[in-house]
Amino acid sequence: MSATLDTYRIAARPYYRPVADEVELFEAAYSVRMPMMLKGPTGCGKTRFVEHMAWKLGKPLITVACNEDMTASDLVGRFLLDANGTRWQDGPLAMAARHGAICYLDEVVEARQDTTVVIHPLTDNRRVLPLEKKGELIQAHPDFQIVISYNPGYQSLMKDLKPSTKQRFGALDFNYPEPGIEAEIVAHETGVKTNVADKLVGIAGRARNLKGHGLDEGISTRMLIYAGSLIAQGVAAQAACRVALVRPITDDPDMRDALDAAVSTFF
Repeated sequence: MSATLDTYRIAARPYYRPVADEVELFEAAYSVRMPMMLKGPTGCGKTRFVEHMAWKLGKPLITVACNEDMTASDLVGRFLLDANGTRWQDGPLAMAARHGAICYLDEVVEARQDTTVVIHPLTDNRRVLPLEKKGELIQAHPDFQIVISYNPGYQSLMKDLKPSTKQRFGALDFNYPEPGIEAEIVAHETGVKTNVADKLVGIAGRARNLKGHGLDEGISTRMLIYAGSLIAQGVAAQAACRVALVRPITDDPDMRDALDAAVSTFF
């Protein structure tokens, strides 16, 4: 099984630019195996942060992209039929708990609430995972930690974590970095010059000011990296911004025109 977990280890250091004390706080939380909740907008670096911390701590990272069709069996495991009969296969949460990995549930609010309750016994002093179908109780490995993330901006009454779930976690708030740091990140990740990265960040700032005034979500740091990567490949800046920044976030013709005008202002 150690060989299996090796496939979940982060081989190379993922680039992550700290913006406050989030690295130190996460390390302290891991030292006491506190379950952690990362909250912030799409594309602001939550997943990269978890990857960086798994690498820094030297622990395997098992990531689950949550969705509304995910069942409890998808997390904990199920019986499978093969040529030799019936066998049990651990799900990602059971594998992490049994063998000592960090389990990261990305966009956890996308999962059904009757699915997410299976994590409750792992997030208090019990640190156990019942496998009811198998009749087994997994005692979590000493190295096990559970981390969840979600975007509060997309919350609704039908898609939110129960208080009984939230209160089992420590929480870190994430947001888009301040402009100087964000430009540094874009330049590092794409190879574009600093002045180009500054312009991309300026466009993002204009778009983020429109959130709630025609846009559901602003331009993310991830999208800026996409645009910068296209520019680094020789694509004209305005075309790169149109493809990577403007067209993905709105279909409204007037909003597109406004964003295209902002791009023209900077490039």
